[in-house]
Amino acid sequence: METTQFGSLNYAVLATYLAAMLGIGIFFARKQESGEMFFLGGRKLPWLAVAMSMYASLTSAVTYLGLPGTAYSENIALIIVCIMSPIVAPFILLLFYPIYHRLQVTTSYEYIEKRFGQPARLGVAGLFVLARLGWLGTVVYAPAMAMSIVTGIPLWGCICMMGLLATAYTALGGLAAVVWTDVIQFVILIGGAVWVAFSLINGIEGGAETIVALAKETGRLHIADWKLDLFAMSGPIVAISFFFQLMQDYGTDQVTVQRLMATGSLNKTVKSVAFNACTDFFIIGLLLFIGLGLFAFFQGTELPESIGGDKVMPYYIIHYLPQGISGLLITAVFAAAMSSMDSGINSIATVIINDFKKPRSQAPSLKRQVSDVALARILTVVLGILATALAFYVSTIGGIIKAFASFMSLFSAPVLALFLLGVLTRKGNFYGWLIGLAVSVPATLWLQKTVEAHWVYYFPFSFLVAFGIALTASRFFKTAPAPASLTVLK
Repeated sequence: METTQFGSLNYAVLATYLAAMLGIGIFFARKQESGEMFFLGGRKLPWLAVAMSMYASLTSAVTYLGLPGTAYSENIALIIVCIMSPIVAPFILLLFYPIYHRLQVTTSYEYIEKRFGQPARLGVAGLFVLARLGWLGTVVYAPAMAMSIVTGIPLWGCICMMGLLATAYTALGGLAAVVWTDVIQFVILIGGAVWVAFSLINGIEGGAETIVALAKETGRLHIADWKLDLFAMSGPIVAISFFFQLMQDYGTDQVTVQRLMATGSLNKTVKSVAFNACTDFFIIGLLLFIGLGLFAFFQGTELPESIGGDKVMPYYIIHYLPQGISGLLITAVFAAAMSSMDSGINSIATVIINDFKKPRSQAPSLKRQVSDVALARILTVVLGILATALAFYVSTIGGIIKAFASFMSLFSAPVLALFLLGVLTRKGNFYGWLIGLAVSVPATLWLQKTVEAHWVYYFPFSFLVAFGIALTASRFFKTAPAPASLTVLK
């Protein structure tokens, strides 16, 4: 494949952005005098900044490159996620956040301890760490892949550069640095997607009409096939899959819970979730449209055989957009990735200290608070290096969305099962869930490796196996009913 020079202007744009992110980390470093500040920003962060950070964190390069790649290669069945996000929002606001704010938790797994005991808290916290480490590998790999394509720098060099830089500013500034860098990254990634969409409309004869007509002609708009096919993606299974995935992402996962608890009130949490759902509705549709536009554009333009799926969007940006503009848009890919990595390693460090560290006194000393910040920074560095290393493994799996689905279905789906067992029942117990977990993990591996089903089936399959067996098995263990204050269904 012919190598296109990234260009000095593009390098200047990218370098300016990366330096700004590091500068924000340095600015907030001096304010991290306690664990409360490092982990939750003192519970005083503005709700709009939190909402932007939450969206930027979960809209990683997996989404930013994977959604256009999926529309380009398959269809736009993932458009249903636009609809599911507003539908899921009321569920998480009714089921989870009233309890979290009442308990004033730092991590969502503190609720699990009050509901099921400390072993359950340690179990789900451990699964969160495993899932998010795998997730971090994908969010480092995706932009590194894009950078390697457009600059000719070896993939391993791009992975190391991306991973270590995001680790640096996160270790310095804690959650406050994460949130405010995410605000900038939110603006860049939204603006970048809009720019690519308009450039495709202007670059194709007939514009949007041609794009939609070709998509319809080639079956890429067909999403309402109700036939169950384990090896293909259709509208109904996408709706089921993402109903549960979004409930996990926004209702129980520490990456999101940590941000929403930093707002300080349930009212601000509601505003943040509503903003996120509306943004989801817009940006997912936009990214899928970009995928259709790329498909239409390359019908009459030669595309190297090695470029497809996840690689099409960055290839288009660097080969068909002018210097400076292409630098800004590749920066948007970096923004999508770094906003996810910084959030992930900060949240994992929070979970390790708050959920695994030995119990502390109710009123920790200043010395203890300072030691928490020091330990959090050390953990952040270690986790960043580990996530960077995992990116090398992710590069061997295949598509980045498939890699993401593989990790999350194995570890996060059973966690959602335990949370729902807790809030929806008073007699569900940890022992029953352990049996569900023991069955769901090997069963999901079987679905992935032996059956080789489409990745969209991974999460709902894992969740339903874990929850169904846990609910049934709980009947065989006699435990005291949970307090009504820890459940929704009294």
